[in-house]
Amino acid sequence: MAAMPRNKSRRFITLEGGEGTGKSTLQSGLFDALFARRETVILTREPGGTPLAEMVRNLALHPPDGQTWSPLAEALLMNAARADHLEKVIRPALQQNHWVICDRFADSTLAYQSANGGVSQMLLKYMEDAVLGDTRPDLTIILDAGPETTLARRAARNETADAFEARDDGFHKSVRDTFLEIAHADPDRCVVIDAQQSAERVLKECLAIIECRFMTPES
Repeated sequence: MAAMPRNKSRRFITLEGGEGTGKSTLQSGLFDALFARRETVILTREPGGTPLAEMVRNLALHPPDGQTWSPLAEALLMNAARADHLEKVIRPALQQNHWVICDRFADSTLAYQSANGGVSQMLLKYMEDAVLGDTRPDLTIILDAGPETTLARRAARNETADAFEARDDGFHKSVRDTFLEIAHADPDRCVVIDAQQSAERVLKECLAIIECRFMTPES
């Protein structure tokens, strides 16, 4: 049985960063640590998280051979999936005082679909406001690493690159720069973590942040 929440604050945490920064590894580590404290934790991802949104994910990341989406079409797909995800998974979980840890969220749409002169950030933020309403992350952890590190990690996966992973270095640099701009503009929500450290060190730093922000001292 899960322990009662230690306080009434929402616990909606999003993990952001470029390809190969270790978001999935961190998400798994956070789950294990919080589960050990008898917390109820919902792990999810974007695009995805619901059957319909997972179908959108496949279309966006693996379009049919020879086909590509425009940045605007990608943004519309991501927001359609996100609307379903919020309605069916994220909001119900938060209403039950569960932790929600999401691998990517709206910041990824802002970073990826605006990259290299894509969709204007003003339009993307308008879409974001319309879809999210007041359901905003309480904490966003942005994992940041240089291109040498992320490229090596992606190569080590030995998997076929998806539509975003396969893009050129200029695209990935633009994405990284935008994530850092997002963090600078919203320091109360966002924390940048050096993802070139070991996975164990990254997890330790993130747990310390979560402890400070969400946990109350044991009596």
